[in-house]
Amino acid sequence: MSAAESATRSWGRLDAVDMLRGLAIFFVLMNHVNMRLWLAKLPYTRRLPDQLVSSLVWNGQYGVQIFFAVSGFLITSTSLRRWGEPSRINLRDFYALRVARIAPLLLLLLIVLSALHAAGLEDFVVSPKTGGLGRAWIAALTFHVNLLEARRGYMPGNWDVLWSLSIEEMFYLCFPVLCRLTGRGGGLVAVLVVFVALGPFGRTVLAHGNDTWREYSYLGGMDAIALGCLTALMVARIQPVRRTLRILGGLGIASLIFILGFSLRSEAWGLVDSGLNMTLVALGTCLIITAAAGTDWRSPRIAVPLLSLGRYSYEIYLTHMFVVFALYDAFVSVGSPLRAVPALFVGVIVAAGLLGGLVARCYSEPMNRRLRNRWGEGSERLGSVIV
Repeated sequence: MSAAESATRSWGRLDAVDMLRGLAIFFVLMNHVNMRLWLAKLPYTRRLPDQLVSSLVWNGQYGVQIFFAVSGFLITSTSLRRWGEPSRINLRDFYALRVARIAPLLLLLLIVLSALHAAGLEDFVVSPKTGGLGRAWIAALTFHVNLLEARRGYMPGNWDVLWSLSIEEMFYLCFPVLCRLTGRGGGLVAVLVVFVALGPFGRTVLAHGNDTWREYSYLGGMDAIALGCLTALMVARIQPVRRTLRILGGLGIASLIFILGFSLRSEAWGLVDSGLNMTLVALGTCLIITAAAGTDWRSPRIAVPLLSLGRYSYEIYLTHMFVVFALYDAFVSVGSPLRAVPALFVGVIVAAGLLGGLVARCYSEPMNRRLRNRWGEGSERLGSVIV
């Protein structure tokens, strides 16, 4: 079977991909609620084991790394299904599809945030230290919110989440050009392998002691994206036997369990200092995707809530800080009782999921379809896979 023929196999949505995205957004939500409590110095974790606390509320960065790996896989696989070979990617169509998916909600978010900034609401005012509102707009639209924050400090929470989008958008900007230049032969694979190798250095040596850049750098996230791209290329060309796929899936699950569930041990082993912890998260994610793509694995019904979080992860990610701020303020208004902390976490997850789903169904997905139709693409060409 040729690469083009294999790449066009229609497997619709992969439950494992949505579950991974759901797991990722779960960790991000938990982390951002925890940050509000941590900044308020509320001792809600005082009697809990350190590893349990780390696994539940400090894995947000790992969640973003999972997002990056999934993004690289989805963009590459859908591009292969559309154009057959990387060297045949149509630049105009690729960029149009990305704009249709990303721009409507991003622009709406920036408009809402600007209005809240103008109203002087404390959690939404962009300080002069980071350049003010105009500088924030420029950073968001030119894919360098991460760089701005590394140089000038953090922006308000709803702006800060755009750091990861800046890395993904830079990938979207460069990916089709890279494919056209190196897509024939092994050139593309070689470049992607280089990005994988540079990832740990981007999180350590090349961060030059800047803790923000250690987490937010382009290279620090690009290894996960590159691994996702390599996974899509492999899935399109190689069909391992089912036993091999089960082994790969088991290794992927074991890798994620170790890093996410035993993070303190991985830190003690030097994986954090070397930057390899993030690489292992991305690798584990890609191994699971490989197994799922080859076996057409379907999730049990009990995982439906996690699947829903994953399917609307983009909308949840861009809007969840509104929920975090609102419910945290309500929590403070009733006296910040420690017994209400679990309800705060659950409330944020449920409300953020509902808001993200509502935004997706009523705005971003209709706009995506409308723009694709207007540009002569047709909204259903890629089946049910929305990336």
